[in-house]
Amino acid sequence: MAEKQKVYASVKDERLINIRREQMVKGAISLFKEKGFHRTTTREIARKAGFSIGTLYEYIRSKEDILYLVCDQIYDEVQSKIQDALDLKKVTIETIREGITSYFLVIDEMQDEVLVLYQEAKSLTKESLPYVLKKEMQMVAMFEQLIKLFSENYGLLLKDKEIKLLAHNIFVHGQMWSFRRWALQKIYTLDEYTNMQVELFIQGVQTFSGKKRDHPFKPA
Repeated sequence: MAEKQKVYASVKDERLINIRREQMVKGAISLFKEKGFHRTTTREIARKAGFSIGTLYEYIRSKEDILYLVCDQIYDEVQSKIQDALDLKKVTIETIREGITSYFLVIDEMQDEVLVLYQEAKSLTKESLPYVLKKEMQMVAMFEQLIKLFSENYGLLLKDKEIKLLAHNIFVHGQMWSFRRWALQKIYTLDEYTNMQVELFIQGVQTFSGKKRDHPFKPA
């Protein structure tokens, strides 16, 4: 099982480490978005973060460490916001709608960060990549749980593979608002895009469950 990578720091003050790495990550995100990971130098990241290259290397060993910290922080923030938005007590069609809407709002708020993830995660080291991918799958699993509870509540008997596909679709369609924004945001508002994706989700559930389009969802 992939484990969290320990990033080297010569400084021992955990509070200061967190502060400096937060500054580093913030500067790196804007540079990676503008220039890409490979064309960005550690000196540029240090300058953007507001300290010297020497100070930067007190908190990391390589540019790959910075990319790992960027990906780790973004996934943590997105996951935390999704968890706060999802209500798993009594999952109804409205719960699903609210969950998808909240997730898409998070993606809209963090468009630059998600775009960096999409473009640069492939540059992670072979040690870091499994852990980052595991965190992505944990977010997909939250949607799987939401759909599973919804299926049970409405007696839909969706198969495990169907639930997984629906969950991945939600996850990817949310990300798509970021990495295809150059095209999508010329056509749709966020509300329009979200409502249409919710309708596509409902159609998918109806198709897999054999429920007719004009038949309303009723709790089992």
